[in-house]
Amino acid sequence: MTDILLTTANARSSHTAFGLRCLRANMKELYPHCGIREFTIHDKPAWIVESLLTENPTILGISVYIWNVALLTEVVRILKAVAPEIKVVLGGPEVSHEYEGAAIVEAADVLVTGEGETAFLDVCRRLRQGEEVGTVYDGGMPDLAQLVLPYGEYSTEDLHHRLVYVEASRGCAFRCTFCLSSLDQAVRSFPMDAFLTQMDQLLERGCKCFKFVDRTFNLRLADSLRVLDFFLERFEDERCQDVFLHFEMVPDRLPDEIRQRTRLFPEGAIQFEIGIQTFTPAVCAAIDRRLDVQATEANLRFLTQETRVHIHADLIAGLPKETMASFAGSFDQLWALAPHDIQLGILKRLKGTKIGTPGMVFSHLPPYDIMKTETMSFVEIQRIKRLARFVDVFVNSGRFQDSLRYLLKVDSGDSAFLSLIAFTDWVWERFQVEHGISLRRQFEFLHGYLSEELACPRSEVVAVIRQDFERLGSRKGMPDFLRSGRNGN
Repeated sequence: MTDILLTTANARSSHTAFGLRCLRANMKELYPHCGIREFTIHDKPAWIVESLLTENPTILGISVYIWNVALLTEVVRILKAVAPEIKVVLGGPEVSHEYEGAAIVEAADVLVTGEGETAFLDVCRRLRQGEEVGTVYDGGMPDLAQLVLPYGEYSTEDLHHRLVYVEASRGCAFRCTFCLSSLDQAVRSFPMDAFLTQMDQLLERGCKCFKFVDRTFNLRLADSLRVLDFFLERFEDERCQDVFLHFEMVPDRLPDEIRQRTRLFPEGAIQFEIGIQTFTPAVCAAIDRRLDVQATEANLRFLTQETRVHIHADLIAGLPKETMASFAGSFDQLWALAPHDIQLGILKRLKGTKIGTPGMVFSHLPPYDIMKTETMSFVEIQRIKRLARFVDVFVNSGRFQDSLRYLLKVDSGDSAFLSLIAFTDWVWERFQVEHGISLRRQFEFLHGYLSEELACPRSEVVAVIRQDFERLGSRKGMPDFLRSGRNGN
């Protein structure tokens, strides 16, 4: 009987709730009584409650994040109205800090703050025995060496069709004021022998995607090398040929030993997510971020020029002291280093972080995006939000390589940022659209901008765009201006 049920709402159906699996793996004698039920943020609250009630839980553990707090607040409200006898226990980063007065916390029975593997078990034991449990329970920082690793909780379906999250360490050595990891007291590592044994078992079960959630994978060199060597050895095995590894990396730390290993991995095997956030010294100082710019640039050049690692680099708009001009400078500096993907994030006010200076205004609704700062207006931030979407669609997708080169060549100036945001602004002013743009319309927008706004020769525009379209290998979604007999003149 699974009278203890763990649940959450994932951002996508392809995601897995790693935290829930960590909790269930450490339920000890209550393990047979504990199950997991996952939903997505696109599900309706009433349907989620109905589905949960079919499991007949007496204790419901809910993992709350910035992306699902609004939905789960409604779920808890409905649940406590129709089944008040069920004890609701909350946890997760969104309710571990500044939780006083939060609607979801007030509606629940118990809140576990911090890391919950040992705390949730203790709360469940007490509730099942009818003992008094306080409304707030400090999860603390359990000894990682004493925890049961959660990788056996992944189903065969998870391993073959969903993202599989793994962690070799917790915490971050840096103190960037916008990040929740800045609250950690220290970086702690899981025992490496036990961790790698579990990774081997995941490979044996057919796992092809390992997404490491470590905030600073390359911080501890010895552990980094053991992980990389472990997978390098197994890439010689045919069953590991198409395994994909994702790591979050400190941008200015890439010792020779790691460089040597990364050269050996095949195409498509590794992605490094590198959080640049900003190249502006005044902004780095304002957020307590240490960044060796020269080392970062050298590392990115090495990775893009001498390895087959896929580079996903991040910038954040709306940081203190950042202006539109300085953000443009950071974008152009990153663009020149040619990462494969550039993700433009919008600063969010994560509960518990120290970010916030006079003039900073955040949305009161999750995900608590910055709306204006002393140095960036609301309108400027809205423009960057739209640009972020367009960078994903037109740059990161890789579908418009020739068209973008042509755009940047014919546009005046030498700033990729200014060229791309001008295109974004033009589309917004003409069509008021930023999401749900079909492939056909994407090509049409480029054609219209290049031929009408920039007044490029139509025959050149059509020829360049045709090259990108034909590279797709399908005629599906072909715009009218590319159809046979139409040369754009």
